[in-house]
Amino acid sequence: MSNSTTTVSLLAALLPGLAALPAVAEPSAARQKELIHLVRQDCGSCHGMTLQGGLGPALLPANLADKPAESLVATIVHGRPGTPMPPWHRFLAEDEARWIVAKLMAGFPE
Repeated sequence: MSNSTTTVSLLAALLPGLAALPAVAEPSAARQKELIHLVRQDCGSCHGMTLQGGLGPALLPANLADKPAESLVATIVHGRPGTPMPPWHRFLAEDEARWIVAKLMAGFPE
């Protein structure tokens, strides 16, 4: 079992919302850095630079724990029509959105 599969399995046991996520492929280290920057800067512009909320809701593990992980992935990829939440499918793949959700649910890295 790979480290990423082990990590997701352990997180799924601790966070019920992650149980719906299939095994998440780890992006390359360089891509992870880009995705962390995207979340901190682009998502942070609405969800707060520390992800504690702003125009958009907080993206902290406690706020996401009861949310289905696949719904969070769909929100990232497709946005939410009628709200300020845009679709991000032009900038990241669905697997990358899954990785972001897993990280958000576990406590997003610095």
